[in-house]
Amino acid sequence: MTVLILATLILILNWTLEYLRHSRNVKAIPIRIHVNGTRGKSSVTRLIAAGLRAGGKTTVAKITGTLPRVVLPDGREAAIIRLMGANIIEQKYIFRHALDHKPDAIVVECMAVNPVYQWITERKFVKSTISVITNCRPDHLDLMGSTEQSVAMCLSNTIPQHGVCYTAENEHFNLLKHVADKRHTKIHKIRPVDVTTEELSHFTYIEHAENVQLALAVCAEAGVPRDVALKGMQHAHPDPGALKKYIIHDGQKTIHFYNVFAANDPKSTARVIEMVTGHLKNVGKIIILNSRSDRLFRSEQLIDAIKEIEFTHVILTGEIPDKVEAYALRIGIPRAKVIPMGEPLTEKIYQKVLELTPGESHVLGIGNIAGRIKYGAQIVAHFKHKMLAFNKGIKQGAERG
Repeated sequence: MTVLILATLILILNWTLEYLRHSRNVKAIPIRIHVNGTRGKSSVTRLIAAGLRAGGKTTVAKITGTLPRVVLPDGREAAIIRLMGANIIEQKYIFRHALDHKPDAIVVECMAVNPVYQWITERKFVKSTISVITNCRPDHLDLMGSTEQSVAMCLSNTIPQHGVCYTAENEHFNLLKHVADKRHTKIHKIRPVDVTTEELSHFTYIEHAENVQLALAVCAEAGVPRDVALKGMQHAHPDPGALKKYIIHDGQKTIHFYNVFAANDPKSTARVIEMVTGHLKNVGKIIILNSRSDRLFRSEQLIDAIKEIEFTHVILTGEIPDKVEAYALRIGIPRAKVIPMGEPLTEKIYQKVLELTPGESHVLGIGNIAGRIKYGAQIVAHFKHKMLAFNKGIKQGAERG
């Protein structure tokens, strides 16, 4: 019994010392930015870090998006290796690692979904001076509650005490403001009104204006001028899940493939599809919906979302195409538009898209990029390879000519 008591006391003492050590590590970094929200967290984290770097701030960023990464002060990236899966404890080790670089700022993407873990991450690990909430959309409803209001309340757990918060959320801003006021934190609503199409065209991928506007506001709060921060953002590496377009010229046909897998909640997916194809007429609009066996509900939500959007065909790939097809037919999507394919060689997916393309088509990959064999990622890689291969062939032909 005595041994057990001593062991318990030693553990408590060790935990206390470790927490005090971490608290010192946190206080040693003057600017601490915690990025939360339903969509765009990884992109906004990268944008803020790039803007701060451009402004001369020694900055470390931690991304937990498509691929977990630490972005170093010189812009290089280091992979985060997780032997036992994701755990919020790793936020503590990020601060310990960051101190090696003597940073002025650290930008941390919130990795917690459970509202209790979000609270712990903010209050015990990050202790942010600047909080960011990108938006509040229906996602992870099994953990955050069944309404957008409950999602907003969960995300508000990362609003700090006596700090400042920036958000691009519009519909539920008053709810966030109520929480911020109780915590004596100044909250700012950012709307995408100042970022021009010309400025967005200088990004190497398709970036959302509200993400850029939000990141610019945070950089301004940290003392970096708009023009300096924007230039840094335009030259930064995008997140692997960033919205990109690959154009393939195959014979007399042109295929525009968009990687929309990162926007895998229904509301965000619908917005992106409308943004990139809503203005197009008289072209093929093909959706590739990749499913996972453990996320049938998510696939059904996406089917509900695309039902309201103009499209010519939906190709069902992944682990449960039969179940997704049954749901699509049940809610009234015509059978002729639904093509279940599962997980064949990705060349077969490409050939089916080519067959369905009249002269020009716009193809949107949505749903889950991962899964048992990361089939969504394989689809993206195949279309990217096709673009590179055809471009190389065109260039070689021009050189011979």
